[in-house]
Amino acid sequence: MKKGVIYLEDGTYLFGRSFGADGIKVGEIIFNTGMTGYQEILTDPSYKEQIVVMTYPHIGNYGVNLEDDESVKVWLEGFVIKELEEIPSNWRSKMTLSEFLEKNGVVGLEGVDTRFLTRKIREKGTMKAVLLSDEKQADLQTLKKILAEYPGLEGRDIVKYVTCREPYLWSEGLWKHSSVIYESRRIKPDKKIIVYDFGVKRNILRNLAEIFGEVQVVPAYTPAEDVLGKNPDGVVLSNGPGDPAPLLSIQNNVKKMIGKVPVLAICLGHQILGLSLGAKTYKLKFGHHGINHPVKNIHRASIEITSQNHGFAVDPNTFPEDIKQYIVLTHKSLNDGTFEGFKSDKLNFICVQYHPEAGPGPSDSSYIFDEFAKMIMERKI
Repeated sequence: MKKGVIYLEDGTYLFGRSFGADGIKVGEIIFNTGMTGYQEILTDPSYKEQIVVMTYPHIGNYGVNLEDDESVKVWLEGFVIKELEEIPSNWRSKMTLSEFLEKNGVVGLEGVDTRFLTRKIREKGTMKAVLLSDEKQADLQTLKKILAEYPGLEGRDIVKYVTCREPYLWSEGLWKHSSVIYESRRIKPDKKIIVYDFGVKRNILRNLAEIFGEVQVVPAYTPAEDVLGKNPDGVVLSNGPGDPAPLLSIQNNVKKMIGKVPVLAICLGHQILGLSLGAKTYKLKFGHHGINHPVKNIHRASIEITSQNHGFAVDPNTFPEDIKQYIVLTHKSLNDGTFEGFKSDKLNFICVQYHPEAGPGPSDSSYIFDEFAKMIMERKI
């Protein structure tokens, strides 16, 4: 292994052992608290232009398989861990983590003090960072120049890099073990569901297909008139990367659909719907990234352990007064008190900031998809 380097915009300079692909990568550095699920994290489009630090020390234990990808490729810019497990042990494993990163052109760095990095990010917030697979590739002045030229995530449209180029159909449901009897969630008659792909994860599509059968996925910038012209029974606004504020054309499309068709909004979709209703969003200090985030369901007076991956949030105090009368705040983070969900029975939408599909993570919140189905069946619009 070569001696690699990660350099942060505050001047922090850490060495480690590189693995995966060779090269120089730049992005926003964040940390993820998941103990498992690294393959799903790597292939989640929401991590586009981010360098991910894993807080759990041993990564790569179970290798990489053919089933757990959440999209067609690895999207993040770099992967920083404490210790790489080079000999995976799992019956589904087809390649090592290092082989997977190399195949996807992603630079990895191990042997780094990830506790130090995590505390720094918590104290100073997310920062720009540059990752090198070989310390000889660039000197300090070059690294500073790379960081100075990188524009960061705020104020930019990152969705355009991850959305699909053409519409497609999805019908694969959730995976089931042959020895287990599952209760069917399928509703009849079939309903037409259209999913806006802002960087959609496959497990969202699997959960929807489990209930509705086949769903149609459309590119992020598909005009609302085209979608409404298909007479859908429901529309889903998916997760995705980056800042929701500059996505003005998408917000305008969503405005045209509110009150005309039931909507389920997840993560970035939640933020876009909030902006479409007149609220404002803001950047979190270090974001929510992990599979163990506690959220209070205000309506149920219960706690859910959720999977999360976002760096921006909706400010519930900024909804216009004429909108506040129609919405109900439904979820709140127990880590920092941020706004995690809202709904409107009058306008027929459900919004959650976290990931109810998990992938990876617990399934405490999978009922959200069933509530969306109930909303469609009892449609008031």
